[in-house]
Amino acid sequence: MIVVRRVVCPGSFDPVTNGHLDIISRASRLYDEVVVMVSINLAKKSLFTVEERLDLIREVTRDYGNVKVDAFRGLTVDYCRQHDIPAIVRGLRAVTDYDYELQIAQMNHRMSEVETLFMATNPLYAFLSSSLIKEVVQWGGDVTGLVPQLVHDRLIERLKDA
Repeated sequence: MIVVRRVVCPGSFDPVTNGHLDIISRASRLYDEVVVMVSINLAKKSLFTVEERLDLIREVTRDYGNVKVDAFRGLTVDYCRQHDIPAIVRGLRAVTDYDYELQIAQMNHRMSEVETLFMATNPLYAFLSSSLIKEVVQWGGDVTGLVPQLVHDRLIERLKDA
């Protein structure tokens, strides 16, 4: 019997950054399949629609070969159960991320026994967040090298008149 090692990498990805891609890329070298799951949160005002985020992630991960992209509204552990995925991978930028993510990981394990694996973010991207990227672009700042070029272009286009 062939066992396929699968992991989900959840997030809002509004927009996807090079920090996100670093975690996705590294996970793709460790797992047979990485599912990048765009979390749908209707209460959160997003810059890009869910479909736009899915398309952007598909485009910037197309060369990885073992990355799939999906969207889900609800608990990540429910997605994992529905798709028979035993683990979640999360990037940690700082101690504050760890405190928050540890609580979620422990709750997820209690609810479903889905494991959460923490991956230290590459120090080059440890300060990055999608919110920060949007704010910098909105004020005319340069985020070259912090997001894929396609994302950079879409950000400029979307925020040019904001």
